[in-house]
Parts: sequence; structure tokens; C-alpha cells
Amino acid sequence: MTSSDAHVYDSPAERVSEHIQRYVETGGEEGHDWNGVPTLLLTTKGRKSGKLRRTALIYGRSGASYVVVASLGGAPTHPAWYLNLQENPEVALQVGPEDLTAIARTANDDEKPALWRMMAEIWPAYDEYQTKTDRAIPVVVLDPVPA
Repeated sequence: MTSSDAHVYDSPAERVSEHIQRYVETGGEEGHDWNGVPTLLLTTKGRKSGKLRRTALIYGRSGASYVVVASLGGAPTHPAWYLNLQENPEVALQVGPEDLTAIARTANDDEKPALWRMMAEIWPAYDEYQTKTDRAIPVVVLDPVPA
């Protein structure tokens, strides 16, 4: 997805940006565990700018895949990272010390209920977020690409 010298733009939210920097600087030693839940760093290619955009997200596992929720705290619109991966599904992940490439896809109607329950067990606020918005909050499956 990226060349190692490409500039990556971190989330404009200060608390998220600080979390990302700690995560990167420590190779995941700090930041992988955030408030008792696991987080990964997701880098997408901007659908309009073409710039690499990175954010930190809570994740779960389903087999070899990583699972994240495009909640944006229950906002009425999808987060930018979700819109980016819809346009360009090849993404970069940092999970703890591991860097990998993955292909992102939105969970289908058959798999979403079980994945949603799994993610709501990890972060119960997801259920509350869904009540705050009329949009169906997407669950995203990140399938690692073999090295």
C-alpha cells in the first residue's frame, strides 16, 4: 500500500494523534492496550487527497482477520477512514509491534450480527452509539494479505 518514506497524516483529533504517536514510538508497547481494550493503527489512502491517513481503533479478532467498527461515536455520518477504505480497500495496519497489509471489507448482513456482538462485548458503548444515529454503523473486516 505504501512506500516506507511516504508521509502519513495522523488523526486531527489531538487525543487520537497523541495515542498514535505513543503507539508508533514504542512499537506498540504503549497504546496497544487503551483503557483496557486492544487497539490497532489503521492507515488508509485518502479518497480525495490521495494522502495516507492514520487513526487508532479498537479491534477484535475473527479467525485471522481483524474487526473494527465505523461508529464515530454515533455521529450521523461515517468516519472519513471508512469512506477512504470503501474507495481504496488496501490498508496498512500496525497491531502491537507487527506491521501488515490488509484488505478491508464491510461485514455482510449474515456475518454482521455476530461480529457486532463480539465488538460490543469489547466496547459496550457501541450499542449506545447505534441508538444515537439513524445510519447502520458498519462493521469492517480487515483480512491480512500474506507477506
